[in-house]
Order: sequence, then structure tokens, then C-alpha cells
Amino acid sequence: MKHYGSFYINGEWVEPIRSTPFELINPATELPFATVSLGSAEDVDKAVSAARRAFVSFSVTSKKERIDLLQRIVEKFQTREAEIMSVISLEMGAPKSLKMQTGAALVAIKQAIVTLRDYEFETRLGNNVIMREPIGVCGLITAWNLPIQLLATKMSSALAAGCTVVVKPSEYTPLSALIFTEVLHDAGVPKGVFNLVNGDGPTVGNAISRHPDIDMVSFTGSTRAGALVAEAAAPTIKRVSQELGGKSANVLLPDADLEAAAHYNVARGFLNTAQSCHAPTRVLVHESQVDTLLGFLVKEIQNIRLGDPQDPATTMGPVVNKSQFERIQKYILSGIEEGARLVCGGPGRPEGIAKGYYVKPTIFADVKPSMKIAREEIFGPVLAVISYSTEAEAIEMANDSTYGLGGYVFSSDPDKGKAVGSKLRAGRIFYNGAPGNPVAPMGGYKQSGNGRAMGVFGLEEYLEVKAMIGFDEAVEA
Repeated sequence: MKHYGSFYINGEWVEPIRSTPFELINPATELPFATVSLGSAEDVDKAVSAARRAFVSFSVTSKKERIDLLQRIVEKFQTREAEIMSVISLEMGAPKSLKMQTGAALVAIKQAIVTLRDYEFETRLGNNVIMREPIGVCGLITAWNLPIQLLATKMSSALAAGCTVVVKPSEYTPLSALIFTEVLHDAGVPKGVFNLVNGDGPTVGNAISRHPDIDMVSFTGSTRAGALVAEAAAPTIKRVSQELGGKSANVLLPDADLEAAAHYNVARGFLNTAQSCHAPTRVLVHESQVDTLLGFLVKEIQNIRLGDPQDPATTMGPVVNKSQFERIQKYILSGIEEGARLVCGGPGRPEGIAKGYYVKPTIFADVKPSMKIAREEIFGPVLAVISYSTEAEAIEMANDSTYGLGGYVFSSDPDKGKAVGSKLRAGRIFYNGAPGNPVAPMGGYKQSGNGRAMGVFGLEEYLEVKAMIGFDEAVEA
């Protein structure tokens, strides 16, 4: 079993100052396949020092230099995309056929190039000069569900802004991040600009969050963990940008194409084994249309192909680990105990599968808004169908959540869809299954976070704003 013990600091692969071995488990087989080293606060200190030194020169590079660097990263990434996808599949169970894991990472870097090319770092506001400058050293803490897409999105915006970074990938998906680091090294990222320390949240994540020489932390993960990051960061008054949990509602208006809505909800909601904070996990449908919708949903579920994530025919693999599997099982049982109607799926592994953290795609009907499966983020393939009687009630139910990351509306009337969508308290609203757009900001309301990623809004998370007052004559001269 291979051991991946090195970290990447100041442009070199280095051994940890203090290391704790951590075993990686293949979620499809439940067997270990590799080990990594988990680092310490001392390793973070070393990485931050390198990033701080590199910031002096990298922060003043030209737009062209940073665009050229990002373009080289795209080119190098493309040569290793298949390898990275294979490793992601091994680490967290995503089917190799799920190309969006790596494809979305490429899209994010390419969008950062376009955004940077068109962005003006110096503008006029009345008689004042407004300058936008890189915020400094940034700590990037990523989640395991989209390990490279999240890392690429954060990294590309940070580098486009002229920042240097210290990265902590999830301890469950470190190998794909190590290959991505090799890509950056081969692309010629200057020493100290990108640094990576593997570790867990309580140790390395905490050290990054509270480090006095880190100016900003970008975190993706659970709301519970996000609160701990913010708490650790508070004494140093650093910026904290967070994308946290979600319990997104899909509001199907009475004039919606229910068959199309069911197809989309299963395709998007169960994508990545439903390990997605944006997943539409609550479907709100008019009380007169429940049975019709359920028929379409069950039909779509039957098209899912559960199996070995390395098999190209597989469309749904296992969930990431044992604790996640057990957590989802508890939610399924709670739905049954609280009186929801089990339409398909249910507790236990799928028929014919004895090993691996596989979950039956599960649909509940007759779900009440007060039930756990309607209120708490499950992060697994469990769908709650909730009926409403009026449009106002549907909007109230959709907004009756501590979360506000995504929202979905289906209607045959764009004006009606927009009117309902504008009333949903969430950061991204999708109409009739529209695809995601890397130009549009991604982020949430309420306990789904306080930052934005992608496009101009993502870039500006990594910038400070400076007002230059009284310099107008000097600028004009």
C-alpha cells in the first residue's frame, strides 16, 4: 500500500515536521488503498511563511503574467484530467463517467482567465481613484464531494487576484489534490504562491483559520464546520468566505412540465450520489399533482445504474465513507418513523450489493415540513416530496429553512417563474433546469454561507478596496 507523505511548500515537496498517518478507504470495497500524512500547525507555519514571502513579488505581477500562468495550468491539467478523475473515483466513489468532477474544474480556471482579462483593478468614482488590490495570503479549505472543482475555483480566483495560497484539501480526498499540485508545479507556478498541507480540520484547518499571517480564509463544507472556522478566524479579524450546507427546494408550479421536472430533479438531485450542497432535495408540488409526479420520479430512478465507480456504465457509486453511509441510513429510518410514505428505496444496501457504502435511491412522499428529512441536510440520495395548496404556501415552505444556497422553479410561464424565483431566499435560482453558469456568482443566504465564488464576484472575494482621495489631478496628469 503506497504512502503519500509529502507536502508542497515553497515550490518543493517536503516531509512534514510532525506527521500522523491516515488510511484512505475505497468506499466501493471498504478496503484501504493508500495512506497519507496529516500535518500539524508547524507545517502550516512553514507554508504561510513561504506564501507571505512570495506575496511580495506575485501581488505586483501584471494581468498578462497571471493570465499566461492560468492558461499554462489549463494546458497541463488537460494532459492529466483522466488520471485525476480516476483518483477521485477511487477516493470518494464518484463514477468515472461523471466528467463534471474534472470538467467543472477546467471551466472554473478558464472563466477566471476571462474574468481577469476584462477586469479593471483601478477605476474612478467621482474625483476619487478606487483601487482593488490582492488581499494577501489566503487559506483555502476544501470539501471532499467536489475535491478538484472546489480547489480549482478557489485557486484560480485567488491567483487571478494576485494572492498566494495555503491549501488544505479534505483528508478523505487528498490524492487528487496532490496530482493537481503536480499540475501547478509543471505549469510553472512561482515558488511559494501555492502551498499544500494535508491534514484534518481540528488541526490543520484550525491552524489556517486562526493564523495571524493569513489574511483571508475560503471554506467549503458543512455549516457546523463553517461556524468553527469563523470562530477560529475571529480574533485576527480576517475575511472569511464560506459556502456551507443546503436544503434546496424545487418549486413545481401547477403549469410545470412534471415529466421534465422529475427527470431534472433525479439527474441533478442524485448527481454525485446526491453529495452536493446545491442538490434539490425538497420537491414542492401542488397537492393535485403528487401522484403524477411520483410516477415520473420512480421511472427516472429506474434509470440509475448503481455499481463500481470504475465501470463506465455506472451512473451512481457509493457515498464517501462509513460514517456518511450510517448517517444517511439514520435519516431514512427517521423518515419512516415520522410517518412519511416510502415510495422507493429505503434502508440498507441495494439488492445484490454486499460490500461498499452504497445507498438505495430513496423517495419519500407525504413529507411534512417539520420532519427531519425536510429540514436537515442529508447529503445522500434521499428525496422529500412535499405537497402545497397555494403558491404562497409553496414559497413559504421553500423559505422555511435555515439554509439558502440554491432554489429551483419549474413553470411554463417565464414571468411567473421569475416572480416566484425572486421570492426564494437563496443565492442561486434555476428556472426549468437551466445549467449552472460560471459567470454567475455562487453562494448562499442564511446558514448556507456568506461568500461568493466564480466570475467577478468570486474574484472580488480575494481583493481589498482602497480609496485614493485627492489624487485625481495627479492621475489626470
